Amino acid sequence: MRQTMEDGVSEVLSSVVEDIGEAVTRNISGAQILHELLSAPWLHALLKIYECLIQFQKMKPNPFLPYASGLSYEIMTLIQRAPHPSPEARELFGLLSSPHVQALLSSHDSVAQEDYLPVLPPLPDELPEDEEAMRIVCLVKNNQPLGATIRRDEETGEIYIARVIHGGLADRSGLLHPGDLIVEVNGNPVVGLEPAKVIRILTNSTGTILFKVIPNSTQVSSNQKPVYMRAMVDYCPRKDSSIPCPDAGMSFSRGDLLEVVDQSDAQWWQARKLPCGASFARLIPSASTLKSKQREHWWCQPLHVHTCMRPLASAASENEQTSGDDKSMTGEEQCVTAMLHTDMHQWWRLTALLPLFPQKWTTLKTLKLVDEADSDFTEGIYLAGFRRSFHVWKRTSFKKRRQSCSSCSPNSSAMATPYEEVVLYQRPPQENHRLIMLVGASGVGVNELRKRLIKLNPSTFQGPVPHTTRPMREGEQMGREYHFVTKELFEYMVCNHRFVEYGESKGHLYGTSFDSIDEVLKHGRMCIVDAESHSIPILRTRKLKPFVIFIKPPSPERLRQTRKNATILTNDAVSRPFTEEDFVEMEEVSRLIETKYKQFFDSVLVNDGLQDASMKLCSIIHQAQNEPQWIPVNWILSEEQ
Repeated sequence: MRQTMEDGVSEVLSSVVEDIGEAVTRNISGAQILHELLSAPWLHALLKIYECLIQFQKMKPNPFLPYASGLSYEIMTLIQRAPHPSPEARELFGLLSSPHVQALLSSHDSVAQEDYLPVLPPLPDELPEDEEAMRIVCLVKNNQPLGATIRRDEETGEIYIARVIHGGLADRSGLLHPGDLIVEVNGNPVVGLEPAKVIRILTNSTGTILFKVIPNSTQVSSNQKPVYMRAMVDYCPRKDSSIPCPDAGMSFSRGDLLEVVDQSDAQWWQARKLPCGASFARLIPSASTLKSKQREHWWCQPLHVHTCMRPLASAASENEQTSGDDKSMTGEEQCVTAMLHTDMHQWWRLTALLPLFPQKWTTLKTLKLVDEADSDFTEGIYLAGFRRSFHVWKRTSFKKRRQSCSSCSPNSSAMATPYEEVVLYQRPPQENHRLIMLVGASGVGVNELRKRLIKLNPSTFQGPVPHTTRPMREGEQMGREYHFVTKELFEYMVCNHRFVEYGESKGHLYGTSFDSIDEVLKHGRMCIVDAESHSIPILRTRKLKPFVIFIKPPSPERLRQTRKNATILTNDAVSRPFTEEDFVEMEEVSRLIETKYKQFFDSVLVNDGLQDASMKLCSIIHQAQNEPQWIPVNWILSEEQ
């Protein structure tokens, strides 16, 4: 057959060469080149090699001898009997007697004889009916933990495998399972021993550990898919007295991403932190367990600020006093607040924090806001949301009720969901851009960064146009500076929850509506909002998919250095430098915002200089829009349903 294939290929090649030769005699263009190629000796040799490989591929290799080991023993016996073996014979004897060659020849004989199954001794004729199957498990322990926890039956004293940690040594072996009864460890009976003594035996063992276990007959195989969660609370296993094994526990902070690999236990899950640095999982409390723990300790946690405890009467008196001061002022839009010379601070940011710093109220009332010109165009596009009047309305509710305790209670926010299931999300090109939300303390530069970003590319970035009930002035246009509406319409929008935030200044209402945000997004632009931190839960919807960026002050030394030339203008137009008290307040407010809302932050930007911070902000926003990001899974599930 081989000769037939060779002859067939040679005949075809000869025929092609003859046809090409005839073409050359007729001066056909290109025929000479093809003739030289097909006549090349290397092409002929290559075709022969190819044919041989094809033939070899079809051949089934068979051993020449099924007893190579026996033949090697015969050869070594002959060499030993020789009176004066040659150096070559002695070298051959050394090779054949080496353990590696002996093992190779033994494996060759097993394959040649197709002897793959081990020879097992026959089972006894009579076995007791109550005899339980005993399993001998051999594990090699290195510097890593065993990856299993044990428990003791107080009535019988028996030691059981309580749980097997995902990714640990025991889990990878597949030989130990929850519920298995441990009889011996390295020949030491463990029935009746305290768990601490068993752990000591395992800890002191090095190298090979030999277990004798009786498998759990009710064992159920579980192939759970990993579930990804964002932690909404902090947890430390060392402070939890109810955790089965503190050494196997994992601490986490709000905002950490967790890969939950096992939820079979109703009280304790197994999880890893992302990005994953450990091969094995650790214990964390389940959602129900953690929720009950947080409710128990909620009211004794010192960092939770209950602004709802502010008396209603004091808020009303402040509003009345402010209104009286406004009447005595002159000018278009006067107010009682302070600002940096290079960065406008929004009035509602300060009033929202007055309950935390009541000693500042007297000082703040004596100050006056100074801003740039009302009109602000860049490349012919009006920058909405930066009018002086918009930034002076007070951040109080329309009916001047005190803040509800719902934002502080354990039944809302993080306490309702100690874990938030998340999924990686890549924005499709046909979808609207994600809402970009900047939050931070007053004075840290949130508004200035937002304005610089929009000025950089106003055709891409835009802020929402606010709503107001004040009359339209000369030179203003509907939908440019404001959406001018009646008081009745504004109240209707408030009652229907159409505003992200709203307030009052000099008898006029101002607010940022969801409709204004949607309008920017529908036009294919990225909407940049600068809202209060307590507005984050309101904006976290499937439709907007907000990307929250926390603007954080730099180190204390850098903060004072970058703002050493900043000034505050008083009501008498007298400027004064930023005081140490102002720096301390900014750092304290930033700490409080991060303490309460850290779990909602998608990114943190340290503003240690407007130029560098603006460039970093552009990079963060680009990643938010074009790279996969973790978002709540219900934002995706709602779309699919």
